[in-house]
Amino acid sequence: MKAIIQRVTRASVTVGGETMSSIGQGLCVLLGISVEDTHTDAEYMVRKILNLRLFEDDNGRAWTKSVMDRDYEVLCVSQFTLQCVLKGNKPDFHSAMPAELAQPFYASILENMRSAYKPELVKDGKFGTSMQVDIQNDGPVTIELTSPSVSSDPRQLSKLEKQQQRKEKVRSKGPSESSRAEKSALRARQDTHASSGADGDVSSEREP
Repeated sequence: MKAIIQRVTRASVTVGGETMSSIGQGLCVLLGISVEDTHTDAEYMVRKILNLRLFEDDNGRAWTKSVMDRDYEVLCVSQFTLQCVLKGNKPDFHSAMPAELAQPFYASILENMRSAYKPELVKDGKFGTSMQVDIQNDGPVTIELTSPSVSSDPRQLSKLEKQQQRKEKVRSKGPSESSRAEKSALRARQDTHASSGADGDVSSEREP
């Protein structure tokens, strides 16, 4: 999942000359859903969007407050073109989730964002419609965000590597412990023969 997050002084969505949504100071989020995205990707994006520290505090210190800290608004706009793959000079959108699947998935993202924040402060456009999006970027500040896959997230890779190392240790312990047990049993048998005064070479009593 990809998102373009812009810090704005105002933003609005218009369809057919009618304003569908508008916000004042806050974030305008253009969101592109991939055919491979899951709810894990959605949860990551919602958490990041709401907690990115893109605003000043009351003392003017930059990059210290999130949109939630400042009680600012969020305008989300679905934009499948973020999943574009160029074939020469022609854009290809096969990586984007099909509209019939993307619409309920996008709706669930908005629902999660409203649940995590104040629902009245989260606005959106009109899915699957040609929109005019007016954005007054503040700064300008623009953040490109991509949800991490298992293969590209270093922390996740580190976890998987540690799990694999633990499994390898367990496997390596198995044979060695078994080997030690066999050696102990063999020594016990040798001691038994030695203490019983058995004739002949003790080694002849050992198992092959």
